[in-house]
Amino acid sequence: MLTPFHLALHVRDLDEARGFYGGILGCAEGRSAPTWVDFDFFGHQLSLHLGEPFANARTGKVGAHLVPMPHFGVVLMLPDWRALADRVGAAGVAFELEPSVRFAGEPGEQWTMFFRDPSGNPLEFKGFPTMEGVFAH
Repeated sequence: MLTPFHLALHVRDLDEARGFYGGILGCAEGRSAPTWVDFDFFGHQLSLHLGEPFANARTGKVGAHLVPMPHFGVVLMLPDWRALADRVGAAGVAFELEPSVRFAGEPGEQWTMFFRDPSGNPLEFKGFPTMEGVFAH
């Protein structure tokens, strides 16, 4: 059984966040108040609160890439990952790291993409052909 995580982040504009998380990413909106809104983030609880987001620099070295730290996201089955990549690209969201394969032919081969929400919070989405590869060493 999946145990959902809870993550709370600052965003600058709740309506803009609703358009991004609800409209582009397809996350269902949950409870809200004038200063925050919850989303079902792929089976996890994401709470977005009005405030100034944390500055994220590209300090995480993964293979040949520097990625923004900290960041968060989810692991999806490859067909779902591809559909999300298409939806995000069609919405005109700028990729920090274009959709690509990483560790090709190695244990843990994965597809990945990085982009930021409208407030600058970095997200990584990974795609795997099977869930067995998620924790491969």
